[in-house]
Amino acid sequence: MLSPNHHEVSSPSHFQQLLSADLDRVSVLNFWADWAEPCKQMNAVTLELAKKYPSILFLQIEAEAQSDISESFDIESVPSIILLQGHTLLQRISGADAPAITAAVAKFASVSSTNPQSKTDLPPATASNTAVSNPSEDLESRMTKLMNQSKVVLFMKGSPDAPRCGFSRRICGLLQDQKVKFTHFDILSDESLRQGLKKRNDWPTFPQLIINGEFVGGLDIVQEMVENGEFAEALAA
Repeated sequence: MLSPNHHEVSSPSHFQQLLSADLDRVSVLNFWADWAEPCKQMNAVTLELAKKYPSILFLQIEAEAQSDISESFDIESVPSIILLQGHTLLQRISGADAPAITAAVAKFASVSSTNPQSKTDLPPATASNTAVSNPSEDLESRMTKLMNQSKVVLFMKGSPDAPRCGFSRRICGLLQDQKVKFTHFDILSDESLRQGLKKRNDWPTFPQLIINGEFVGGLDIVQEMVENGEFAEALAA
């Protein structure tokens, strides 16, 4: 049973209504998907936190069902947590990091129960799960090395066992259905590599599939190649 301060968001208008009711209040936006196992843990954590901190608004947002809201907050994987005060970003947390969300809610709980502060007075927003690139190796060299680490390489969000976006989950299933052995790399673990691959392959989104060191495409292109027989030909080359 949800607490009075814990709501399932049913539409963008519902979201705006809940968020605008008190612009001084701290809100926790929990973006989730039913296919992502780590989301179950975060859903349970936010439910318990809502009971403990009644002054904070907790909103459950099914990321794919509420795509307009997800896109407005640049949600690229689930689970993702956004903390706001009104429309001001306080903190963003990616992944099933229960200690991080617990600490963040405790830190900002006092903000929600006292007079509103200016943006400069708010505790600084912190990034979660941000990887640091290896300074000893050139980015182009790293991309080349990773793209050639095996015949088939998938740059995805998460891992085949724990994908963190629906497209990554679907392309893993497609490759597994085709009995394709592949190496994967979680692009959420390395921001410089993620941005570098977008430019190198002239492809703005992930997953990205590589065969024999060459960029093939994303989910839609790979699906089309499987359907018309081109995928088997690419693997045989």
